[in-house]
Amino acid sequence: MGARADGARPAASAPAPAAAARRPRPGGGRVLGACVHACGLFPLLRWIALGLAGGLGANPQEFLTRSSGLWALALLWATLAVTPARRLGWSGLLRHRRKLGLYAFFYTALHVLAWAVWDRGGAPASMWTDLWARDFIGVGALAVLCLIPLAATSTQGWMRRLGRGWKRLHMLVYPAAILSALHFDWMRAGKNDFLEPRLYAAVLALLLAARLPGWWRGRRAARRGSPGASG
Repeated sequence: MGARADGARPAASAPAPAAAARRPRPGGGRVLGACVHACGLFPLLRWIALGLAGGLGANPQEFLTRSSGLWALALLWATLAVTPARRLGWSGLLRHRRKLGLYAFFYTALHVLAWAVWDRGGAPASMWTDLWARDFIGVGALAVLCLIPLAATSTQGWMRRLGRGWKRLHMLVYPAAILSALHFDWMRAGKNDFLEPRLYAAVLALLLAARLPGWWRGRRAARRGSPGASG
């Protein structure tokens, strides 16, 4: 009592060794953020370098259309990989998930733009006809429609406005990913070249399966917390 009455503050206890070991190092978040930006900008910079060196191949338009689609898939998969990575101890990635998602949408937009301008000549009637004439185009359009609201509501302001609805809205990432994998698979079906699409599909299946334990625990917790759970 007397030691506190004279205004002296008790000495702060030293942090536990385990807690200190888990504490992120200063600047680690910035380094990880820089790595995410580097990964996101790498395809664009690579295209520019290849274009300047004449390395885009005999059909640059087709190369850029295909490449933008592949990078959109890879970055969308990387976005989905953040949650399993966090459970493995890579919790610092969580703060950069939005960046990965926006880069995935950026390359998706470039992929759509390439199709609209180079493949369809920028003609709305031709685009509309293609949506119904080729199944993989229609499925890809559905995937893009799922991604648009996710990109539009990715800011902190929209998180506050939508509240709990924000998380429900962003569940659209799962049908978007499944439709994207289907788009890729059906696109390659015309050439009977299924190896790469099936590899992407297998990785997606693993990423979705990694969420099942957490989803199941959440369902059980919700049932225990419901009013009728105790009866």
